[in-house]
Amino acid sequence: MINNLMAIVGLSLVCFLFWQQRRQGELAKNAIERKCKQLDLQLVSVALGQHKLRTPKGDWRWYTVYHFEFSALGDDCYQGELMMSGFRPLNFHLPPHRM
Repeated sequence: MINNLMAIVGLSLVCFLFWQQRRQGELAKNAIERKCKQLDLQLVSVALGQHKLRTPKGDWRWYTVYHFEFSALGDDCYQGELMMSGFRPLNFHLPPHRM
């Protein structure tokens, strides 16, 4: 009885975390699309990078890094990053690119 209850709670937790990750991924993609549109860039692709516990500044915080590719003129490709904490974008990193 206890084992079944623990299995149900564990499965529920895994499903909840998966659902939250999907939601965060959609919000990250929307934020990246808005940033590219704002800078007049063409978004090529978005991918989940990794989860981390420590920010580059040394703060302890759970955050997720998303990698994306964009094009400035249509014949080039650059890679940028978005750091998300929960459902909020923390920081965009865009390398220098042609305009």
